[in-house]
Amino acid sequence: MNPLVHAELSWLGTFRLAQRRDRLLVTLAGVLPDLDGLTLLFGEESYGRWHHVVTHGVFAAVVVTAGLTAFAQQRARVAALAFAMFHLHLACDLAGSGPGWPITYLWPLSARELSWRGQWNLASWQNTLIGLVATLAVLGCAVPLGRTVVELFSPTADAKVVAAVRARLRRGPPE
Repeated sequence: MNPLVHAELSWLGTFRLAQRRDRLLVTLAGVLPDLDGLTLLFGEESYGRWHHVVTHGVFAAVVVTAGLTAFAQQRARVAALAFAMFHLHLACDLAGSGPGWPITYLWPLSARELSWRGQWNLASWQNTLIGLVATLAVLGCAVPLGRTVVELFSPTADAKVVAAVRARLRRGPPE
């Protein structure tokens, strides 16, 4: 699944957190499993061997959750949400990264790979639909929450996105 969609889905899980920093930390937990994608810098063979292995398991989830929680305001809530969003990333990858792309959930203790026969390709209608729904849900948060995922990059830009969405909804569809 696309890292931007992972970020959107993770951010959507943070709407009850009051602090922007806590929302950022939880969103990071939903994106950081793809750190092992940096193995591409060492070549396609390295990427094929290590992506979905090093940071796509329970031990990485514990390390990432602990590390991010150390910077949180609401530590218990951030820890629970970060662990959940990390695992949402794993579930999304397990479903939509492509047939034959397993996850080594217990690495480094076990090389046993997890997969299922229903996996769909990365470039699939399922991932496209999930991405579209996630983006619409993020934009939908502009009205009741007054924020979107853009807040993670720039509160100023986010205020403009929120204003544009609210103005568009007040105006209604073009005639």
